[in-house]
Amino acid sequence: MRFEWPNFLWLLALLPVLALCYVQAMRRRRKDAIGYSSLSLIKAALGPGQRWRRHLPAALLGLALIPLVLAMARPSTTFTLPSDQVTIVMAMDVSLSMRATDMKPNRIAAAKEAAKAFVADLPRSIRVGIVAFAGTATVVQTPTDNRDELMAAIDAFQLQRGTATGSALLVALNLLLPDSGVDLESALFGRDFRRDPGAGAAGARPGSEEIGRKAAPAKAFTPVAPGSFTNGAIILLSDGRRTTGVDPVVAAKQAADRGVKVYTVGFGSKDPNANSADEWSFYLRLDEEALKQMAAITTGEYQHAGSSSDLRKVYEGFNTKFSMERKETEVGALLSGGAALIIALAAFLSMRWLRGR
Repeated sequence: MRFEWPNFLWLLALLPVLALCYVQAMRRRRKDAIGYSSLSLIKAALGPGQRWRRHLPAALLGLALIPLVLAMARPSTTFTLPSDQVTIVMAMDVSLSMRATDMKPNRIAAAKEAAKAFVADLPRSIRVGIVAFAGTATVVQTPTDNRDELMAAIDAFQLQRGTATGSALLVALNLLLPDSGVDLESALFGRDFRRDPGAGAAGARPGSEEIGRKAAPAKAFTPVAPGSFTNGAIILLSDGRRTTGVDPVVAAKQAADRGVKVYTVGFGSKDPNANSADEWSFYLRLDEEALKQMAAITTGEYQHAGSSSDLRKVYEGFNTKFSMERKETEVGALLSGGAALIIALAAFLSMRWLRGR
């Protein structure tokens, strides 16, 4: 427990003084009672058990002073409480290397199953958005609490060439914080990027208009402390090395400037050689260093999952992290409330037991 104003704790030293004052007052009262013709008559009038009842209300009042003093010192402690995370964006690698069969039946199937289990176990209060990335990054599901829509989006993943890890992070960041001033189009397509407003969007993936549309000029923003954004996070899973798109470290710095934590998962065997289920052969190079940097820059975490069971455990850990979190909370109000209840009890007992005495 931590105290914001610890100097008030010195008031606890006065409690023994108050106890001594009470004892002295009781002794003085006893001396005054000697004037009665018979002390036995007084004891008989009090009845059995009445003597300790005389002191219980005063003892309760003294006890109530302890939490009152502690409350004045503004104590705070750490509790495990429901998380206030409201949006999680999952960026999933759908590059051709996800066909590798170092886990059965292949990586993409294992990744889908783990992702669906993760989504299903999350509290309904948490919304989830999904970004798929290969040579480009695409929003396949805007944030929602509809689990059926999320499951369908995961099942619809289509493998493509390339691995644009940094681009995926920027698209996920823009999806999580659309008004944060991320100049997404310039980062992905260059500052001269333009799109014909009359061009059709037939065949576009759900959410692809988020990338293709020419956005308004980026809003100015003031960088915040990395990890300070508590209403959402990004989970990025990749099994390979970036081959195109934005530098992942540059993208991670943009996320850090906006306080967003990025949790990265390196998926698959660290053996650079793996075979797909068909006749394709891929040279796999898991870029753990880049994934670790992305997490470290944003104060997130990196974890490696070398098997289907490892990936499920990683997602189970994320579920616990996002569902419940440890928070430092001031508890002075609780202590004051407890003191008030004790004082009320003391007043009730005093009126009930000592009325007319």
